[in-house]
Amino acid sequence: MTSALWIAKTGLDAQQMRMSVITNNLANVSTTGFKRGRAQFEDLLYQNVRQVGGQTSQNTTLPSGLSLGAGVRITSTAKIFTQGNLTQTGNALDLAINGRGFFQVLLPDGTTAYTRAGAFQVNADGQVVTPNGYLLQPEITIPANSQSITVGSDGTVNVQIAGQTTATAVGTLQIADFINPAGLQAIGGNLFMESTASGAAQTGNPGATGLGLIAQCSLETSN
Repeated sequence: MTSALWIAKTGLDAQQMRMSVITNNLANVSTTGFKRGRAQFEDLLYQNVRQVGGQTSQNTTLPSGLSLGAGVRITSTAKIFTQGNLTQTGNALDLAINGRGFFQVLLPDGTTAYTRAGAFQVNADGQVVTPNGYLLQPEITIPANSQSITVGSDGTVNVQIAGQTTATAVGTLQIADFINPAGLQAIGGNLFMESTASGAAQTGNPGATGLGLIAQCSLETSN
């Protein structure tokens, strides 16, 4: 009876964690660039009472055994990196990646984080930053007298400066990809960190070597 209660408890604990994953997904249904999680389960160790294939006589063996399972547990909450829908916003610094890749941002401690949320803004120095003020990498600075900003699908950033007839190039966006995006460590704030499971970041221009293209005036919705 005690064993049965313990097994039932493992099931309750696992289902409670699964519900937490689902409710977190639902809570972030309107979060830009959010990637849903999926709870993955595995059964626990078994106690073999009668070994399958064991001999019952000199000439006969058991066609099946008698094993008592110890319950279940959640092994991971894997992130699913399928593409979210792109929505038009009309804001020149709202950028979405259509395809594989992540924007790179510089954290205050000097490390690089990665995000699919491209709702960028300009700080007091004209630098392109996230809503939390983290610098987009490579750094791009918009001149104060810029009248418009154009970001090409290949990541080139041009501005139209007052009094000039031609556009001025101010930088090129580079995005990063990973051999195993599911291995990235989510740290909140729409940010991910590289881990040994994700592999090292592989950076390049949008559209090159399988990387996605940039869609200006758009944001990627939660998947």
